[in-house]
Amino acid sequence: MALLAGIGLILSTLLSLYRGYSEQSHLVTTFRQQLAANPPPAVPDPVVKPNLMNPVDGVDFAIRVPRLGYSAAVKEGTDLNVLYGGPGHYPSTPWPGQPGNVGVAAHNVYWIHFADLVPGDEVDLETRYGTFKYRLTGTRIVNPDDRTVLVQEPGRKMTLTTCWPLWAGSFATQRYVLFTEQMFPEPPQQAPTNR
Repeated sequence: MALLAGIGLILSTLLSLYRGYSEQSHLVTTFRQQLAANPPPAVPDPVVKPNLMNPVDGVDFAIRVPRLGYSAAVKEGTDLNVLYGGPGHYPSTPWPGQPGNVGVAAHNVYWIHFADLVPGDEVDLETRYGTFKYRLTGTRIVNPDDRTVLVQEPGRKMTLTTCWPLWAGSFATQRYVLFTEQMFPEPPQQAPTNR
């Protein structure tokens, strides 16, 4: 009986992954068609129209990691239903191009090769209003309840989170966090603060 339950669990997981990959493929195709129909500017406008910072056909924006040949559509939210289909944007964090820390999460099965990234590697967020390029500055392994990694600070940053160890699937017990800073377009300079 336990063997049948184990086989059922494995088949259920594989079916969920297949559905997720299929949905992700559809979302990427739809997003690419949207960009082809309405090409964004080469250099994003410093003032983004609020109507462009909303999901369209289920997609917020796309993430691309040139070094890994990785590309995926990012949906709004980080609940299990969203993350089974690919990366999700933390709703409490800004959108690309806004001041603050953009947060994106994914299941480790989607980001299994992200541990190969090193400081200096590029991570891009492609939006309907332009592409924002970020440079990896560091990584950290934290407990799942550590919310300090998404703290909002001055500047323009992006934080990526996933389960750790990456190979552990749903048995992962910690979180792997990648920190980046926006490098293109160059963020506006912060006014010095008096202390």
